[in-house]
Amino acid sequence: MAVCLRTSRAIINSLQSKVGLLSMISQSSCWSSLTHHREPPFSSLKAQNVRDPDANFCDKATLYSSRRFESVKTEKQFNSPDDVDHYQILDFPGGKVAFTSEMRFISESPVERAHCYRVLDNDGQLILCSKFKKVSEEMAIKMYSDMVTLQTMDAFFYEAQRQGRISFYATTIGEEAINIASAAALTIDDLVFPQYREPGVLLWRGFTLKEFANQCFGNKADNGKGRQMPIHYGSNKHNYFTVAATIATQLPHAVGAAYSLKMDRRNACVITYFGDGGTSEGDFHAALNLAAVREVPVIFFCRNNGWAISTPTTDQFRSDGVVVKGRGYGIRSIRVDGNDALAIYSSVHAAREMAISEQRPILIEALTYRVGHHSTSDDSTKYRPVDEIEWWRSARDPVARFRKWIESNGWWCSEAESELRNSVKTQLLQAIQEAEKIEKSPLAELFTDVYDVPPSNLSEQEKLLRETIRRHPQDYPQDVPI
Repeated sequence: MAVCLRTSRAIINSLQSKVGLLSMISQSSCWSSLTHHREPPFSSLKAQNVRDPDANFCDKATLYSSRRFESVKTEKQFNSPDDVDHYQILDFPGGKVAFTSEMRFISESPVERAHCYRVLDNDGQLILCSKFKKVSEEMAIKMYSDMVTLQTMDAFFYEAQRQGRISFYATTIGEEAINIASAAALTIDDLVFPQYREPGVLLWRGFTLKEFANQCFGNKADNGKGRQMPIHYGSNKHNYFTVAATIATQLPHAVGAAYSLKMDRRNACVITYFGDGGTSEGDFHAALNLAAVREVPVIFFCRNNGWAISTPTTDQFRSDGVVVKGRGYGIRSIRVDGNDALAIYSSVHAAREMAISEQRPILIEALTYRVGHHSTSDDSTKYRPVDEIEWWRSARDPVARFRKWIESNGWWCSEAESELRNSVKTQLLQAIQEAEKIEKSPLAELFTDVYDVPPSNLSEQEKLLRETIRRHPQDYPQDVPI
């Protein structure tokens, strides 16, 4: 028995010596272990060059590789031979994990829901001790003006569709703050991968009302040459990738673009928008995982507006919304009041700084409400109560809330309000009337801009389409040049 005890102690002493040696090597080598709850890998670089996240890029590459080749070993540290099980630790890739003799499952939900960051209350007053990114008078007025413009544009184009002048439309009513305030916190160099309810981001960047009208009417002045449905905007010069109706497909694309920015050492990030329904798509999970593993500068912005067409969030997931999903993938996350323009602006501004300076993805969940119907093809009163819609329209209107705040600062008045709204209405009427008169793109444009020399199957499709139109002219629009 004494021999066994002496042997055990000798083994323990040997292990302690090896562990100590490994520790010394670890401290003097670039191959040190990096835990999951680690300091940002580039935090030490910030003091050298905050505006240039690509400084010491070779050092970053070393850090990346170190995580991929961490060894798997069991490390034992004892105070005495009787404490073996209690102090056993597994040094596993991603960080050290302590063992426990207690069988304990992680709860499916937290005791308390994740808090929601806000700056303005429902009456547009600053919440006591609130912390936010300051905005100038000029910035605040532009934000408000664009929110009003977006709101008015929605009303005009929605009516145009109801009159049969355009084929489809989807509004952003109730989500104006998300559109404009998030755009205001970005720079023109940041790439935007939208869903289909973010035209305000494009508006902020300088896309004109005429350009919006040209796209909705699908005329030859449209950037997409009339190939897309209305509201499927895109603009290369504004770094706004063309909208795709397929849900969540933009998310992996955004991660790839962010990885490209990282490789090119650009001082910019990517932002991609999606709804709560998009989190049920596999692309959402694949995108978050890839972004976290590759540590790319991308902001995932979820507009949790309660409804994915007629599907409520209660049928979408059982988690505490979307914000908690970030932790599962190792992504820093925040929940924000989506109807508070200052909270949105501040959170996106901070997210952008972290994404670029620390080369990491960020997840933002904005709690809001889709006041309008999902689209002109939907009647939301069939699946949600009218009084609920009206309460959000009146009590939680983000445009009215922000107006109260700028008025309280002495930056806005009734005269300015009247002048703005009259001006926007005049511009919209003119844009719609002009877009409606512009000729449609010729039929041949359906088959261009993909191949230098069209393949035989595409030429055959064009030939078949022309023959079909010739046989059934009554089924095709007369204003499209053949």
